[in-house]
Amino acid sequence: MRARPEAAVVSEPAPRPDKAPFDIDDVLARVRHTVRDFADAAMFALSARGHDSLFEQLVACILSIRTLDEVSLPAALRLLERASTPKALARLGTAAIDALIRPVTFHEAKAHQLHAIAVRTRDEFAGTLPCDARVLQSFKGVGPKCAHLALGIACGHEAISVDIHVHRVTNRWGYVKATTPEATMTALETQLPRRYWVELNRLLVPFGKHVCTGSRPRCSTCPVLSACRQVGVTNPR
Repeated sequence: MRARPEAAVVSEPAPRPDKAPFDIDDVLARVRHTVRDFADAAMFALSARGHDSLFEQLVACILSIRTLDEVSLPAALRLLERASTPKALARLGTAAIDALIRPVTFHEAKAHQLHAIAVRTRDEFAGTLPCDARVLQSFKGVGPKCAHLALGIACGHEAISVDIHVHRVTNRWGYVKATTPEATMTALETQLPRRYWVELNRLLVPFGKHVCTGSRPRCSTCPVLSACRQVGVTNPR
């Protein structure tokens, strides 16, 4: 039996005399204000352009894996403008898919993966993916992150999608204490108010890219510095 990811959940980051109490409502309000002028995360940007079906969102998420939004979003737009339905994508074939998504990481493998998903969706689900995380995760290469984010955007499901930015930022804040994105998701599901479950990814992807960066985070200009515990930060800007 597979062990469940271990996560230490904290309802309140450890007190520090130099830090204010951590209020998630206030913190996310500050983050929301900060990222208002940054480019939206790729899948949210794609939805705003009308590609908001569950199938399209799943395609976009697969393209985004190990790929910058600046690369995956144009690739998703090129592909979906040619074939936005399972039937059309299946008809397009792997070679044509690969040519359209070539700039993304692992493009050849992803072309085969997307074609297989399109064929199965066409044949098994009559061309319409059900809003069911178990179904999405039954496709090869689709994990909780993609399933949850696609369901949140396309179906309105309250589900937390944890990528590297969400994992890094929430642990750096001290809001959770976990060693993997999967464990972070488990911790967040325990304590993050449900009203933020979908929005969290939308907020923390640009925040993590531009403010709370992987190396040398911009702590001196961070809007939540007064409450952030700066866990693991050794060389801030």
